[in-house]
Amino acid sequence: MGEFPQPNNIMLSAGASEAIRAVVKLLVSGEGKDRAGIMIPIPQYPLYSATLSEFDAVQINYFLNEDADWSLGTEELQRSIDEARKHCNPRAICIINPGNPTGQVLSRQNIEEIIKFAHKERLFICADEVYQDNVYAKGAEFHSFKKVLTEMGDQYADQELASFHSTSKGFMGECGMRGGYCELVNVDPGIQAQLFKLVSAKLCPTVTGQAVMDVVVNPPQKGEPSYDLFMEEKSFVLSTLAEKAKLVADGFNSVEGVTCNTVMGAMYSFPQIHLPKKAIEAAKKQNLSPDAFYATHFLEEAGVCIVPGSGFGQREGTFHFRMTILPPVDKIKEVMDRFKKFHTKFMETYSD
Repeated sequence: MGEFPQPNNIMLSAGASEAIRAVVKLLVSGEGKDRAGIMIPIPQYPLYSATLSEFDAVQINYFLNEDADWSLGTEELQRSIDEARKHCNPRAICIINPGNPTGQVLSRQNIEEIIKFAHKERLFICADEVYQDNVYAKGAEFHSFKKVLTEMGDQYADQELASFHSTSKGFMGECGMRGGYCELVNVDPGIQAQLFKLVSAKLCPTVTGQAVMDVVVNPPQKGEPSYDLFMEEKSFVLSTLAEKAKLVADGFNSVEGVTCNTVMGAMYSFPQIHLPKKAIEAAKKQNLSPDAFYATHFLEEAGVCIVPGSGFGQREGTFHFRMTILPPVDKIKEVMDRFKKFHTKFMETYSD
């Protein structure tokens, strides 16, 4: 397996999304109770649910543990797969680390537990690691699935894995360039050849996307002319993101009726809003989910756009929204001031 990448196992793509879609398509087969099922986290990035729907695969939900910083419990994974086996054939598990929309960063121990679970259940692992450069919380550290798998010993040396990276995320955030790659680990050479044949039908990603991806994986090295400026700019971006991550989480937690876990990584906060019954009833009358009702009012009354948690999936009876931490610090402070005023007014209006 080896810790260092083998060029022949790497597939360039027009953003990580295209590579994820190609790998999922490779895994889909069967009909009825033999139809392929793919495990995805809830909350999830909607690329996954949309892709599974398009390829007619079964979506197997497993819930992240909000009470434990959105960590991933193996008991929940077991519950999810045992239930799924009654109506489909589970083939793979998708992990988003650092998380979108939740912003969690999985511990090494948590990753080892997931690998052991996948190996026991004979699941292909899809590791979405596009936010790997964005880790802020004290004590948090990014661990790649491949590195952890490599260090777990021969017992897991046959575990199949695809990991994904992108130019679109991290501190560079070049979304429009559409560059990315997938590295395949322990995939049968014949199967891998079929995958490469599949993606070759789309020819290749744009040249600019490939060029930017090359810069992402080969940053300036110490002693090179651009190194000092690069490190200065990178440090500034990541330190301000860390400042905003704390500012946003602390701000939400200071407001009655809102709880928010530490934003450990990625570029979003995902607070839970505890809505009164009157607000929930008003939302139903407008045929809206309660968090979409809340988000619509926030946009119309305070001029701030957020994404309702119902768009990502959430435990029944809970309501969330996703808000980015990307704007400048002064703008984030203004947004949080607007939020506090809006939320106070909203809760007064719909108070039970």
